[in-house]
Amino acid sequence: RAEAEVRGHRRTYVGAMPGRVVQGIKQAGTRNPVFMLDEIDKLGADYRGDPSSALLEVLDPEQNGNFSDHYLNVPFDLSSIFFIATANLLDPIPGPLRDRMEIVRLAGYTPEEKTEIARSYLIPRQMDEAGLPADRIHWSDGAVSKLVSEYTAEAGVRTLERKVAAVCRKAARRAAEGDESGIKLTRKNLATYLGPAPHVQEAQDEEGHVGVATGLAWTESGGDVLSIEAAMTRGKGLVLTGQLGDVMKESGHAALTWVRAR
Repeated sequence: RAEAEVRGHRRTYVGAMPGRVVQGIKQAGTRNPVFMLDEIDKLGADYRGDPSSALLEVLDPEQNGNFSDHYLNVPFDLSSIFFIATANLLDPIPGPLRDRMEIVRLAGYTPEEKTEIARSYLIPRQMDEAGLPADRIHWSDGAVSKLVSEYTAEAGVRTLERKVAAVCRKAARRAAEGDESGIKLTRKNLATYLGPAPHVQEAQDEEGHVGVATGLAWTESGGDVLSIEAAMTRGKGLVLTGQLGDVMKESGHAALTWVRAR
């Protein structure tokens, strides 16, 4: 949050230190390390200065050849450093800072990939953390598939691991109470352990119908397929329902204009 985290403190202050960049170079022991800036979209700005403006001089290849750290008080060459920054969302990153970056988008996991990750990594790890033998819980393919599709809606697998951990803890509690019998998880009994599914998927109609359009929805946690329905009523004008953005509202009015013009 503070600009001094990047530029360092002047040596007139008590407890003055170099900035994070110079500290990282000292820690790495080389002048051309790889720097990882994690969650750069969480940058803050307050009365202590704007760290994003200080990062401009660090990341901009036109300027970072003579970066000035307040503690060193001499120009330092950062042009040999390879910077990698990560972010969940691009919008919170200040425009001038985003302009200095080459953006590489990483797609979220597909349901098939999530299922394989759960089978290979998440389930064995959570079973081990709960102190359960490998045969205590039998995860059917249908249960894992339903866990991925109806109990999580995210690009990653954090929520998926929490759901797996919840089942493992309940199995561990049963074992602590003296019930040594195993648990067989299926699509039907998964709700017994995790409650009702919060993300029930609508059945997609493969045949087209008059008055129904298929749309794609984008959210921070992933995408979804929507069926957008229209009904003709008496009166004038257009009634739009749901939490629609300006672009979606404009699409509705454009459709009405086309119908009335024809």
